[in-house]
Amino acid sequence: MTPLEELRHSASHILATAILRIFPDAKLDIGPPTDTGFYYDIDLDHKLTADDLVKIEAEMKKVADENQPFLRKEVSREEAIEIIQSRGQERYKLGRLADIPEGEKISFYQNGEFMDLCAGTHVRYSSKLKAFKLLSIAGAYHRGDEKNKQLQRIYGTAFPTKEELAQYLERQEQAKARDHRKLGKELKLFHIDEDVGQGLILWTPNGSIIRQELQDFIGGELRKQGYSQVFTPHIGKLELYKTSGHFPYYKESQFSPVIENESLAKVLKENCSCAEVFARLDAVSSHLASQVNARTGKETITADRVKPDDQLLDGFMLKPMNCPHHIKIFASQPHSYRDLPVRLAEFGTVYRWEQSGELNGMTRVRGFTQDDAHLFCTEEQVAAEVLGCLSLVKIVLATLGMADYRVRVGLRDPDSNKYTGEAANWDKAEAACRAAAQTLGVPFTEEPGEAAFYGPKIDFVVKDVIGREWQLGTVQVDYNLPVRFDLSYIGADNQPHRPVMIHRAPFGSMERFCGVLIEHFGGDFPAWLAPEQVRLVPISDKVNDYSRALLAKLRAENIRATLDEHSDKLGAKIRRAELDKVPYTLVIGQKEAEANSVSVRSRARGDEGVITADAYLAKLKSEIATRALPEKKKE
Repeated sequence: MTPLEELRHSASHILATAILRIFPDAKLDIGPPTDTGFYYDIDLDHKLTADDLVKIEAEMKKVADENQPFLRKEVSREEAIEIIQSRGQERYKLGRLADIPEGEKISFYQNGEFMDLCAGTHVRYSSKLKAFKLLSIAGAYHRGDEKNKQLQRIYGTAFPTKEELAQYLERQEQAKARDHRKLGKELKLFHIDEDVGQGLILWTPNGSIIRQELQDFIGGELRKQGYSQVFTPHIGKLELYKTSGHFPYYKESQFSPVIENESLAKVLKENCSCAEVFARLDAVSSHLASQVNARTGKETITADRVKPDDQLLDGFMLKPMNCPHHIKIFASQPHSYRDLPVRLAEFGTVYRWEQSGELNGMTRVRGFTQDDAHLFCTEEQVAAEVLGCLSLVKIVLATLGMADYRVRVGLRDPDSNKYTGEAANWDKAEAACRAAAQTLGVPFTEEPGEAAFYGPKIDFVVKDVIGREWQLGTVQVDYNLPVRFDLSYIGADNQPHRPVMIHRAPFGSMERFCGVLIEHFGGDFPAWLAPEQVRLVPISDKVNDYSRALLAKLRAENIRATLDEHSDKLGAKIRRAELDKVPYTLVIGQKEAEANSVSVRSRARGDEGVITADAYLAKLKSEIATRALPEKKKE
């Protein structure tokens, strides 16, 4: 472990020590360090509250001040069982002990009166913990399985110094204020409805504007690079995804296959026995099974008797990826080497069955639209095409003020059987990714085991304005799917050759990217992206005619503008525009109406003074056309 991980791991043990002092009947499960802190899962009849966290944290400080040494003790499995039982912690700890393979060392760490099954490592003394904070309480199923009991998880964080802790807590407060779920509701950007389904985004008018502007932006760049737009259906035959490999490789995160109504009707009409159903349908959902059982009155078909990776006759799936559909478009007509590269782009919606506990607003969903593209090229064209894809990602990030990023090259793990295809092709694809990453001029790391099952990839990990990292754009080099689908083109030698396929998505998904953007900008979008770009605020009814004429003029120039004709006082109108995070508020009084001018208030720079309406319109149009980021007012 790194020193920071040791510190946080030790904090989790001190947390457990404090919990048992206050709640002696608590049953402990695990308490590991995390990237941002630590947690401990406990089984306790008492429902913990924020007040309890205050008491526990105070007790943790006492434990830390006692300067308890962390002592390691290696024991036999029999001794470990005795220790666990003597402390009344067998409910979960014996299961954790059973997870340790035979022959591996079993160790405990003790600090003061507390002893925990643990491989380590830890700081030497509890007094090393000078800066920690308990943050929240959440529910967590034992071993992450919703069939098991739900435990209470206490989250905390720890840092070497109080200054670092204070900085982290400040970032957390900023993150709360920028939470896309909170802002999405306040600004009416998106909606998630239980009747539609969790993880399925309803884009409201305001959010749809942001999405459409992003699509128009990237669409213009794609046309410059010679991409062709395509459209594909939301479902496809199961066999298609078996050929691509997406079904066997990602079956746990996919929606269950569905059956054509004619096939279902035929099964039910013939009153088939269970054996006949299984003979004709190798895989069937538990929902279908219940229908068969209800109609036939025969033996119940249960989900545990179904093999999800068996072939399903007449089966269709909600598409988990766009790749196979684009491959079929490429394969629908012959190609010469002179035609390559072929670049196919689509805003294609795909579906993944994420667990309910993993869903998170727009950033983790079950249905999402990728700004997807697939390039089919010769092997000699790979390097140039990858660089073209990377340049597109860089344009996107620079335009949105997200130029602080690092690059991650995901490679295959030689010891894993996850990957498909020949080693030689993998070597060429990985070499292409490495070479491309080196041209970017930013730090990059190679991460074995992070490749897609069909090829290595380059991921952009972007840092937002408050320092959080998000994995966004991705580029992947793929020698394998063209083999699986037997793709070919005719080369200069008049012989068939295998193309190389490149997958790329600068945004990743529109849902996740917009969720990140909401938090990155804190809802204060630049004018070109803002759902409402201008709010006209007349001081009195006397200038309503002028205000309405100006509104019509702005709208004629495709400016998204509204007019606040409420009878409220001026301050209330301006405040409302501020809360709605409108980039520009134009205050209009009698003087402005007489001079054909406006008094401009900008969210980014404050009061900008009076300017003629025509001059303001020209300035705003230029700002939108160049997709400029607002410059903050100089202090």
